[in-house]
Amino acid sequence: MSSDPEALVPDCYELREPAARRSAWTRRELLELTGAGLLIVVTAPTAEGQGAAAEGTLEARLHINEDGSITILSGKVEEGQGPRTELAMAAAEELRVPLERVKMVMADTALGPDDGITAGSRTTPGTVPAVRKAAATARELLILVSSRQLNLPRGSVEVRDGTVTAEGRSFSYADLAKSPELTAAYRQALPVDTPLTPPKDWKILGTPGIRLNGRDIVTGANRYPSDIVRPGMLYGSVLRAPSYGAKLLKLDTSQAELMQGVRAIRDGDFVGFAAKTAFAAREAVQAVAATAQWETAEQPSSDVLFGYLKERAREDPQRPRGSARGSVQEGLKQAVRRLKASYTVAYVQHAPMEPRAAVAEWKEGRLTVWAGTDNPYGVREQLAQAFHLEQDRVRVVAPDMGGGFGGKHTGEAAIEAARLARESGSPVSLRWTRSEEFMWAYFRPAALIEIEAGMDAANSIVAWDFTNYNSGTAAIDTPYRIGNTRVRFLESQSPLRQGSYRCLAATANNFAREAFTDELAEAAGRDPLEFRLSHLDNARIKDVLSAAAQRFRWVERRKDRRPGTGIGLACGTEKNSVVAACVEIEMDQASGSPRLVEIVEAFECGAILNPLNLRSQVEGCIMMGLGPALREEILFREGRLTNASFAQYRVPRFRDVPKIEVLLLDRKDAESAGAGETPIIVIAPAIANAVFHATGKRVRSMPVRAASG
Repeated sequence: MSSDPEALVPDCYELREPAARRSAWTRRELLELTGAGLLIVVTAPTAEGQGAAAEGTLEARLHINEDGSITILSGKVEEGQGPRTELAMAAAEELRVPLERVKMVMADTALGPDDGITAGSRTTPGTVPAVRKAAATARELLILVSSRQLNLPRGSVEVRDGTVTAEGRSFSYADLAKSPELTAAYRQALPVDTPLTPPKDWKILGTPGIRLNGRDIVTGANRYPSDIVRPGMLYGSVLRAPSYGAKLLKLDTSQAELMQGVRAIRDGDFVGFAAKTAFAAREAVQAVAATAQWETAEQPSSDVLFGYLKERAREDPQRPRGSARGSVQEGLKQAVRRLKASYTVAYVQHAPMEPRAAVAEWKEGRLTVWAGTDNPYGVREQLAQAFHLEQDRVRVVAPDMGGGFGGKHTGEAAIEAARLARESGSPVSLRWTRSEEFMWAYFRPAALIEIEAGMDAANSIVAWDFTNYNSGTAAIDTPYRIGNTRVRFLESQSPLRQGSYRCLAATANNFAREAFTDELAEAAGRDPLEFRLSHLDNARIKDVLSAAAQRFRWVERRKDRRPGTGIGLACGTEKNSVVAACVEIEMDQASGSPRLVEIVEAFECGAILNPLNLRSQVEGCIMMGLGPALREEILFREGRLTNASFAQYRVPRFRDVPKIEVLLLDRKDAESAGAGETPIIVIAPAIANAVFHATGKRVRSMPVRAASG
């Protein structure tokens, strides 16, 4: 992993964890993956240390195949958020070829360039431009070669559908790629001044792009990490501790070793089994678990969590986390109204459709792992460290996987599978169970957030003091116009393993800020929409807030409240995109819990690359955001989870789906930003504010609990 994980994505606590303890690539294997022969081939790693093509060159990113198709290489991972289609669209746009002519090879450390971890909504602003630049460079080189062959000026050459045409003569891309001149240029550094197609001229980008492998998904042909099968493969299972922090003292594996076809592996506290079936491997674990003696460690419970976090929170004087403007103390002295409140946010699990899974195979001292991870290059580094290998002897492939949401940045399943495979002498498939995924995967951090603010006689906010304990800094700065602010993050000692989750700490920070902003609006006697607009200078946030409110008919519905219902709104910004939502909820009279009836969400992330996928991402954020807003929270006592199943930990069901309307604001004049995260941050605060509108009582916890008054 990076020596400074915070430089990658802030608040990725899982990337700080200590490590637990590229295979040679043949031309034949490469051709099998990329099609009917590459005319310009990436240089294979060799024993002499000659590496693959430099990542800043065209050959590291793009290949033209003999059949005229294009192969694009990327280190990004497809986990349902759409980069496979988006990157192919970017290449097709710049190369002037139909989308179906582009093939994608993704997330294979032996093939593609290291595009970094698939996190932080970075694929759109980071990798899409890299692919576009490579494709545009290839296009310009093909035009240059053809114009020289025809002895014509460059301006007289036209490119269309993968064919270069001038004065009645045509050259296919495949024909032109054979040129020695092009081959030489292909290995040079990409020029910095290659013109890209402006958004106003897009023909493929900006249009609805259907998922490239959508048919495979719906027919079951797609192979997820859980589906990988290797010759002679065994299935693995690992003995887990009964509680967090427990240490193994004594174990008898003799009964499991007598089971037919079962191989026992023990290395210190690591105990696992490999067998011909997953059932047999788990049966062996159950047999030895009955003999295990553990030394348990004292652990806090979720009942005392937030006091525990505050007591152990510390500010690092060498690395202060936050910002300040003006003087909060002076601002509070000038204020005629002062408010103070505390907000709590629970731990939640990612609950992906596919739990962690990996298949590991050793051959001649080289390790290949097919793993469900959105960090293949980081996992390759972890595996190399764990087994004392050079990184070029480790290959990690991340097949399209069944969801991650920030929860699969680490390689624990890959390392476990590799340990079982090395000791058993056979390839091993390890699939975590749902209970293992709940218990041992990392959680979205819990948070305690304290806010104090003051307003002057004109009801303008003149002081803002915001402190986040434990969760992080994402979206921690207020977007509102306030002269005196102090914003702080104090890291704490989390009792649970915690790490990245969709939009990181922005869900907590925006929940507290937007709920408290409503409290300020009430104290000022102002409408929540009007109050926000009067404090916003950010035109992009004002645009989405106004768009959502207008479509929702906020002003009219605010005046015409129905008994037992309420409306609320929230807005925010993160990762260079902006979002706002208006919601209607109804209160269940028996339980006192709200149910989301309708949501209108407006979102803007610059120039839209694929409106079909973007709409899906926003809708996915809305549905995922409902869970932590209304029900999802991890409960624990004495080092054990007390609700580690879908029967007890209730993610949203179909019956929870409200009426959803998504407004996409397309700004062709702005750089495209990622969209897989930010739309989630307004769900919880909008619901909390609607509960107040319905009941007159404030909600200061997430998930929404009994109103606090």
